[in-house]
Amino acid sequence: MSSLTISTIQTSLHWENKEANLSMLEEKIMAIKEKTEIVILPEMFSTGFSMRPEALAEKMDGVTVEWMKRIAAFKRIILTGSLIIEEDGNYYNRLIWMLPNGQYGVYDKRHRFAYAGEDDHYTAGSKRLIASVKGWRINLLICYDLRFPVWARQQSQPEGPEYDLLIYVANWPERRNLAWKTLLQARAIENQSYVVGVNRVGDDGNGIHHSGDSMVIDAMGEVLYHKQEDEDIFTITLQKEPQETIREKLPFLKDADGFMLLHD
Repeated sequence: MSSLTISTIQTSLHWENKEANLSMLEEKIMAIKEKTEIVILPEMFSTGFSMRPEALAEKMDGVTVEWMKRIAAFKRIILTGSLIIEEDGNYYNRLIWMLPNGQYGVYDKRHRFAYAGEDDHYTAGSKRLIASVKGWRINLLICYDLRFPVWARQQSQPEGPEYDLLIYVANWPERRNLAWKTLLQARAIENQSYVVGVNRVGDDGNGIHHSGDSMVIDAMGEVLYHKQEDEDIFTITLQKEPQETIREKLPFLKDADGFMLLHD
């Protein structure tokens, strides 16, 4: 049976204070005693959801990416979360998928949250990142992407579903937490996939409150973990066999519409 152990970190964040956030998160990661393979941090974990990339962005060889390399190597884990990156004069809300050997993949947030002006400061990504770990395929997305189901939709292909686990890292406000919880379950059900949503808690620098509501959900939409308001570190081992059984007994994905993702 193929298993995958993940740890989620639901935490408050120090507003636009990289040093404080990296120190706090390092302490939390080092405190994980269980054997784990992937540690998931919230969106913009080093700064909070800031619209000041001009002041806060860093390059791919900057302090936060180097910190991720060091932590992933020391703990022998895959470490993921998003941060503010500047590249070729553009700013990105970029998820980093950092491997223990220092290699990494990146995903630039496709759907920018225009309601908060994210589209005025950040460049949209155009490519999905589906990582592979121990035979598991993992689709990595960010916060507002959750509202756009086509971007996460399983593609029909002869060898089977595109992915087995869908991860969203977020700074999703409490005032819309019903949408967050409902859509996480919807993405799990419609894609017959495990879904993990990792959100922050506490107030940000704009006074916006975040309730967390981080969740782990199985392919039938059953909630395996849910934590509201409190900081929490949670480790769970996911099993692929039950999900494969669901897909075999309820082969709904085979009836899905074929489509193409068209990029800008």
